[in-house]
Amino acid sequence: MTARLSDVLRRLALFALLGLTSLPLLAQQASPGTTAADADAKGPPAGFVAPAEPMPDETNAQRAKSQPGNNAPFWRAVRETGTQEGVVNLPGTEQGVLVQKFVQYPGSAKTNAGEAWRQVRNQWIIPYGGALLFVMALALALLYWRKGPLGGHVPETGRVVERFTPFERAAHWANAGAFVALAVSGVVMAFGKFFLLPVLGGTLFGWLSYLLKNIHNFAGPLFAVSLVIVIVTFIRDNFPARGDLAWLMGGAGVFGDKQVPSDRFNAGEKIIFWFGVFVLGLISIGSGLVLDKLLPGLAYLRGDMQIAHMIHAVSAVLIVTVFMLHIYLGTVGITGAYQGMKTGYVGEGWAQEHHSLWLDKVRANRDPAQRQDGAGNAGALGPGTSHA
Repeated sequence: MTARLSDVLRRLALFALLGLTSLPLLAQQASPGTTAADADAKGPPAGFVAPAEPMPDETNAQRAKSQPGNNAPFWRAVRETGTQEGVVNLPGTEQGVLVQKFVQYPGSAKTNAGEAWRQVRNQWIIPYGGALLFVMALALALLYWRKGPLGGHVPETGRVVERFTPFERAAHWANAGAFVALAVSGVVMAFGKFFLLPVLGGTLFGWLSYLLKNIHNFAGPLFAVSLVIVIVTFIRDNFPARGDLAWLMGGAGVFGDKQVPSDRFNAGEKIIFWFGVFVLGLISIGSGLVLDKLLPGLAYLRGDMQIAHMIHAVSAVLIVTVFMLHIYLGTVGITGAYQGMKTGYVGEGWAQEHHSLWLDKVRANRDPAQRQDGAGNAGALGPGTSHA
């Protein structure tokens, strides 16, 4: 009991001592002119200089003084290097451009050019281009399943007509080989990560893509040269002529067993020539040469290369789609068509069934049956084994 009372007395004495020592401080705070409001009214202490208000047009050095730690002018300048290139010591074009200027391509939001290109490629070209190729492959498979090879209903006579000269076939096969190399490599580079990467794995797919990229770059100029030769070689027989409209109105011979009469090339082949070979082919070549940096006098800026890539990708998807139809009809889609490009000759029965107007010209000496020696034997159907 005595010990507890003693402890209480010690604590009371301690509290009393603390109270006495704090009285001067409380008196000072209670004195006039020392309230918080009065302290604020007095302003900053002597010698204090307030920083200037930050201005929107300040440089980064000025902002470091007006508002230390705020680097907004620096990043604003980085963003605007697409319109006002920065100053750098590195040689080369666009070294001072860190972020491209803002643009809006068809199908993209208004953003910097690099992001806009990425949106067009990933949200439009890749998904819709892949869908178009798949739909064409499916349509051709269904056509073969329902109709099978077209033609083969006219018996052969044992006589043949030269349909393509050796030079024409050489030009065609050179262009076809380059096209296959470009198509396969292009499809793998564009769509391979969806169907090959999960199977091959990252390392093997990376090496395959690298190899195909180089094949693509070297096959491009060969395709360009051979395509120009093909255009010059076959353009004369691909102008619109009598019977083209009737061929189209007749459903291209797909909806019946009888083929519609046509000239040396029917309206469908002419459409493939003008749209697929001439228009899409030249667009693909032009944009591809830009991407390969083979055209002199161009600066090859990033924005120009991105536009060239989008044009090249769209035209390439379309030309592959068109040539898928061409390859189908020239191989398994039409009986005997492949033999004409393989050997140069077709049977008289095949010519009568598929290109009767052309055969009439041959018989009337208005088109040579032996094309490579021209007027030597014009109009004479040569003996030979049927190739139908």
